[in-house]
Amino acid sequence: MHPTLIDLGWFRLPSYGVMIALAVIIGLATLKRRADRAGMDGSLLVDVGLWLVIWALVGAKVLLVLVELPRYLAHPAEILGVLRSGGVFLGGFIAAVVAAVVLVRRHRLQPLATLDVIVPSLALGQAIGRIGCLLAGCCWGASCALPWAIVYTNPQAAANVGTPLGVALHPWPAYASLFNFGVYLVLAALYSRRVATGRVLATYLLLYGVGRFSLEYLRGDALRGFVFHDVLSTSQAISVALIAAAAGLHLWISSRRRPAT
Repeated sequence: MHPTLIDLGWFRLPSYGVMIALAVIIGLATLKRRADRAGMDGSLLVDVGLWLVIWALVGAKVLLVLVELPRYLAHPAEILGVLRSGGVFLGGFIAAVVAAVVLVRRHRLQPLATLDVIVPSLALGQAIGRIGCLLAGCCWGASCALPWAIVYTNPQAAANVGTPLGVALHPWPAYASLFNFGVYLVLAALYSRRVATGRVLATYLLLYGVGRFSLEYLRGDALRGFVFHDVLSTSQAISVALIAAAAGLHLWISSRRRPAT
């Protein structure tokens, strides 16, 4: 792990920030390429995508504060630490969805077709961004006795985000990165097959919802909040909603394509 890639004393380049920047650049580049090939306005969709990224970053940090609100009310100075963490992705996803509704209406875009072209790049960006989590030491996993367990040792990570040091843990960000890259491959293949409009989006919601719900059982950090008497994490609760939305969208798309009798 390397929370800081470059440290000149007067200048520090955080690894998490670098990976997020790469995720945005590569995600937007693949989005433009896919949109142009589909006969859509790739430049416009890059602008839309950039706004979605901005709103997602804000939403991720807002949800992080909300799920740990008592803690931040008791220790307001710790809110500054939110600036060094990535936040809760699903909070960013919700904020991005709200922004997408506004932008789609403003630019008079076709909602499902637009989101179909965006979500493969979203999954790819997530895969790259999770590498930043691994480097920074955030989003750590639960205790692990398996051969591939990871042991964090950098005091800077502990100071920044509370990373436990000297303990064998599941490499949760690596799991999430590999999972998201697999989702990207599935979505890119589906999009190239020109499946029914909305099917790529629905598949993303389903795969990500199921995968994130399952992966949460291997998380070790407590900065994600819990609901329903601590039965589910906040991310798991939102994942259930994503799975339900995906099932409804898949059924709606199938019903539209079913020939009349």
